[in-house]
Amino acid sequence: MGTCLWFLLVTVYEVAAFAQPTMHSSCRVVLKNAYCSDVNLTSIPPQLPDGIHTLDISHNLVQNLTDDVLSSYASIQQLNLHANRIQSIQPDLFRNMTHLRVLDLSRNQLHLHAALKMHVGPLTSVQKLDLSGNGLYTDMSDYFLRDAPALMNLSLNGNSITKIGKETFNGCLALRSIDLHNNVILEIEEGAFDSLQNLTELDLSMNSISCIADFNLFHLTSLNLSKNSMTAFQSIDSDQEFALINLDLRENKIHYFPVLPYRNRLIYLDLSRNQLHSVNFTGAAEELQYLRERDELTYVPLPNSKHKQNLCRLLYLDLSYNQLKAVPPEFFSSMVSLQTLNISNNCLRTFILDNENPLNSLKTLDLSFNNLQNLTFGKGTLQALETLHLQGNSLSNLDSAFFSRLPSINSLHLQLNELNVCGPQHDQTSGCVSFSFIPTLEYLYLSENNLLSLPAHAFRSTPLLILDLSLNPGVEISEQALSGLENSLTYLFLREDQLQTLKMNLSLLRKLKSVDLSNNQLTSLSLSKDSTIEVLNLQNNSLEMLEDHTLMALESTLKMLHVSMNPLSCCRNTRLISWVQQGRVTFPDMKMATCQYKKDNEYVEINLSNMKNEHCQAKSGKGQVFVISMIAVLVLGLMVVLLVSIKLCHSRSHRFSHSYRA
Repeated sequence: MGTCLWFLLVTVYEVAAFAQPTMHSSCRVVLKNAYCSDVNLTSIPPQLPDGIHTLDISHNLVQNLTDDVLSSYASIQQLNLHANRIQSIQPDLFRNMTHLRVLDLSRNQLHLHAALKMHVGPLTSVQKLDLSGNGLYTDMSDYFLRDAPALMNLSLNGNSITKIGKETFNGCLALRSIDLHNNVILEIEEGAFDSLQNLTELDLSMNSISCIADFNLFHLTSLNLSKNSMTAFQSIDSDQEFALINLDLRENKIHYFPVLPYRNRLIYLDLSRNQLHSVNFTGAAEELQYLRERDELTYVPLPNSKHKQNLCRLLYLDLSYNQLKAVPPEFFSSMVSLQTLNISNNCLRTFILDNENPLNSLKTLDLSFNNLQNLTFGKGTLQALETLHLQGNSLSNLDSAFFSRLPSINSLHLQLNELNVCGPQHDQTSGCVSFSFIPTLEYLYLSENNLLSLPAHAFRSTPLLILDLSLNPGVEISEQALSGLENSLTYLFLREDQLQTLKMNLSLLRKLKSVDLSNNQLTSLSLSKDSTIEVLNLQNNSLEMLEDHTLMALESTLKMLHVSMNPLSCCRNTRLISWVQQGRVTFPDMKMATCQYKKDNEYVEINLSNMKNEHCQAKSGKGQVFVISMIAVLVLGLMVVLLVSIKLCHSRSHRFSHSYRA
């Protein structure tokens, strides 16, 4: 019993000792972790507790790694030597560190060690190795990777590697993830990755690879080739299924749609910012043949003539920022699962979807910033579409019921077009687009469409939350234009519309929280009853006064008000100024918010926050003197008239009496 109690006490003592942070020279020890980061160490600190699992010596001045100290820390599982000055590593240093799983040697000077052509020795148990930012050249990584049988995650990014040799990874066949981004890779020898049967993630981005002509990594699930100089991508023609899920080819010089494995699991494909001028993938073979004839490729496997694209699992496709002039509807024939399609910033004049290629799983379609003049969605297409980007085109003549045929549409981005809005009683050939009776539409952006008018009941039975009508100078907005939005509209944008008056009664919009009326020509703003507005932007209008009844209607909900660049009168806006000085509302533009008052027959401009009662009292004092003087003059005049009248009356009476006696 006594022995058990003694053992229990010893155990509790040891746990308590580990639990309390302990200082060992410049290191802090917590539990079984030693933290010695950024303390100007020049060597591995001795006399750390036995049994530590993590040793962090990052951001120090260590230059050489030897076994005089490290050999005593055989229990280490994670060793962080990031951002030191390590130039040499004693051979076989890590041989006996059989528990070491994570080794971070990033941002050192290991190119100097590799220049000595000395192998580090076996990394028996290391599963994750970071050699990034070490100035390593081609073949230098071999001195670290020759004997790493357990290695699964390798980072070599930020070095100066120009070539991946066929035998580079022969000493680490368990690799699952390799990061080679931000090197100068020009060449990958055929078969360089073939022996890595467990490899699933490969990052070759930010290099100088010119093309991939024989992609055959069946087990790879993620391949990043972005930011290279590739003109073509082609997989081998095989009946074996490829595991590839994510393929990133953005920011290259690819001319044709890549030749992808027929049997694939692709979900994500990014071809943005290339030089695509056609989605015809057979052109890729012609491109590769051309390179072969110029002796830029030694081997070009041409695709089978029966090869077809099969992208039935694809969810995301980005073709933005290319040179596409047309995308035929049959291009989408196999994309039955596609949810996001981005073809923005191309040269499309026409876009057509027909019943044979309906894209009925698509939720987001981005056709913005093309030169679209014709847009045709066949009946029964795009049944799941929620967001449609059409801004920055030349659309003017759409079928009036065009958008009402999209049963799931939630958000329409139509800025920078030439569209007109129909009223409820429109003619089918009136050249306008109807936004009535679209029960799913909540977000509508119609800025910069050169709108001439917004008719009454324009959004009947359409529960808009956000409506942007900005930058339509001179637009005539009917008093009943927003009728039907009383219980839905939350954000309203009417900036830069050259509005002189606001006919609509915003108080009727019971859900309205934010209104932007900036950069107009409004001389007044009237609210008839309590409003729900929280943010109101009235910048750069012609307002001299915000009337008390309007401010009282806003008083209970308003949180933020923009009023700068208006010719506000200091003496006619006492309630507004009291808001400023009491801090009841936030004024984000307070530094520019000014008002004017008259002094010595001149108008003086002052910041609202600096306005004082005496600025108006002086003016009112002069007014009172003037009024009193005028009253005095009038009273004096009346007295004179009264006296003259009495005298005249008295004189007449005297004459009358005298004549009677005669």
